[in-house]
Amino acid sequence: MHNTNNSADSLDLYAKVEDLLGVKEAAPRLYAHYLIFLKSITFETLLDVGCGSGDFLLQMQKALEIPGVKGIDLSPLMVAKTQEKGMDAECINLCDVEAKYDVITAVFDMLNYLDAKQLKYFLACVKNHLNEGGVFLCDINTLYGFENVAVGSFIVDDEERFLTVDSDFEGVKYISEFTLFEKESTCYKKSQETIRQYYHMVEDIVKMSGLELLANDEVNLYELEEADKRFIVLRKM
Repeated sequence: MHNTNNSADSLDLYAKVEDLLGVKEAAPRLYAHYLIFLKSITFETLLDVGCGSGDFLLQMQKALEIPGVKGIDLSPLMVAKTQEKGMDAECINLCDVEAKYDVITAVFDMLNYLDAKQLKYFLACVKNHLNEGGVFLCDINTLYGFENVAVGSFIVDDEERFLTVDSDFEGVKYISEFTLFEKESTCYKKSQETIRQYYHMVEDIVKMSGLELLANDEVNLYELEEADKRFIVLRKM
């Protein structure tokens, strides 16, 4: 399984506010790393773990016309959004998936939501669900990204929602308190959830996975002094 320390409620709350967080604006710069690599290989099937609202899957499918594409996510709300885009998606744990794939992806911080023990188990599931010679593509936040990009208070609203996010990073743990007010008629409904992420080093991921490291590239999404992410490619030998 790849259950995180985050509940389904917290994942669904994130799904409701993702468009307010600037993720979609930053995503193309990150997706480019995935697309460039995928264009360099030949493959038939791709599974996106933590597919979110399906934007990544849709863009890869349009660019590459992959014969077999599927997304999975632990948030029913996210899965519904992916399905609305016409993509095959299921609310299921990676370890419970039956098929094997040429490519598995985990895009935009997915690995950061797992603590060390969960990550080791998750990577074992990745290896089990890759075909021989298959590749796993993912990205993780750098220490600089956690300490300088994500920490602090963030307030944003539109006509229907008011969101506050208070975040702190200590040791290897990043904790965000999300408070959302949603307009319902003349009142506002309040939702509050805690979302946890964890800092991981590339060498630890390689060691845990038992896979071969093919790429370890810096990614600077926000044009800061240092890279806030790393793009990693691992291959099953």
